[in-house]
Amino acid sequence: MTSAQTAQSTDPTETNQTETKPTETKPTVFVMYGATGDLSRRLVSPAFFELARLGRLPQQWRLIGSGRGDKSHEEFRHFIKEALEEFGPQPSEGPWDEFAANLLFAGGGFFSDDPGSLLDVLDEVKAELGDDLDLVHYLAIPPGAFLETTKALDNHGLAQGSRVVYEKPYGVSLASFEELDAEVQRVFDESQVFRIDHFLAFEAQQDVIHARFANPWLAAIWNREFVAQVQVDIAETLDVAQRASFYDATGAFLDMIVTHLFQMAATVAMEPPADLGPGALQTARDAALQDFRELDPAEVVLGQFDGYTAIDGVPDDSKTDTLAACRVWIDNDRWRGVPFLLRSGKKMTADEQRVTLVLKSPRESGEDLHTDAEPATISFSLLQGGALDIATTVRKPGVAGGLVQGTATLKLDSFEGPKPAAPYSHLIEHVLTGDRSLFTGVDGLRAAWTCIERFSQNRPAIESYAPGTWGPASADALAEPGTWFLR
Repeated sequence: MTSAQTAQSTDPTETNQTETKPTETKPTVFVMYGATGDLSRRLVSPAFFELARLGRLPQQWRLIGSGRGDKSHEEFRHFIKEALEEFGPQPSEGPWDEFAANLLFAGGGFFSDDPGSLLDVLDEVKAELGDDLDLVHYLAIPPGAFLETTKALDNHGLAQGSRVVYEKPYGVSLASFEELDAEVQRVFDESQVFRIDHFLAFEAQQDVIHARFANPWLAAIWNREFVAQVQVDIAETLDVAQRASFYDATGAFLDMIVTHLFQMAATVAMEPPADLGPGALQTARDAALQDFRELDPAEVVLGQFDGYTAIDGVPDDSKTDTLAACRVWIDNDRWRGVPFLLRSGKKMTADEQRVTLVLKSPRESGEDLHTDAEPATISFSLLQGGALDIATTVRKPGVAGGLVQGTATLKLDSFEGPKPAAPYSHLIEHVLTGDRSLFTGVDGLRAAWTCIERFSQNRPAIESYAPGTWGPASADALAEPGTWFLR
């Protein structure tokens, strides 16, 4: 292992697994709406327990689960324990008894005209912890319930001074985005609002930023003079059997492209911020999204894998896209003329999550030497702990010579010390500290929905593709005259 690999991280935003966070003096109460749903079980509750295990929650805290059903506090604790046993971290790996004692449940739902038992449970908590506490509302509920829950928070006096976390998607079109955000802005100050896109919290995705700005050689080539293409690829071998009803009403483009992949592309495209502080990063990403050119439907490919309509819950005549690929253009001096290729789909060749910069060939850069060389690439894998792959062309050993391309890989979980944390652990800790750098901004979201307006009104026909492939041939053609990094 090299000295670079053994160096300790000095990034103050990273989760430190060897030292506990300084304890807070003000108690914090989290209210998780939709606490017995799938999102809570798989991602949010495990992240809370991980932070507790690492000693990074406030000294005094409570988590109140809000749901339509009627559970006792003990039944809710058992529900969370079962979720941890299925998805980890295991209860035996941390202070389960101490953690469980802070879990409470408020049943009966939460609506504008009926708060269920939430206000009563909050009064019980205030009797223990006092009235001076931080209140965080976490909306782990279907997007269709965001508007009503926002109104209910206002009606029941729970908005002032609190923080609110919205899961994605924050709207499903420009019109629905504007309707929801108008209500959110009426009820909350923008500084109170945290809109999640959990792909922004992947450690390797954060490394796209840090690697660029911490390494002068990377920063120098991060522009159209040296970059031929930027590719963002999220591929899955799985189908949609576990969430067929949701997926068939949404599709790959709305579920992935205009949300996750647009944000990832903007992270690559953004101009250097004044600093790497929370406000500056979000502002820079939002500014990049506002430079996205309106999406041309002719540069979008929608596919559906063979056999999709045979899945239970999917109509026989479904026209839902299980793959979406597009070419995005960014109209600014840094990226003008460089295609950003975005692709995401189900039942593809491999499970991959990558951000790749394909560098120009020597001929494209104005040099005539080695014109048959493969283009160099700088690629960030987001899977597991993440990795940085740098592919370069060198002389082939031997008398005959020639060219050969090799790849140097730096695994981002190979460093000594703290190990990578799950995205939701990062997100929840950032909510605690008021750091909005890993959350989407309202200006950027508005720009994203505006970018796809023409496409939404003129969607291309669905093309079929065989499971286990990279999609229709027309998706491959989007990368011409180059090729996809994943092929």
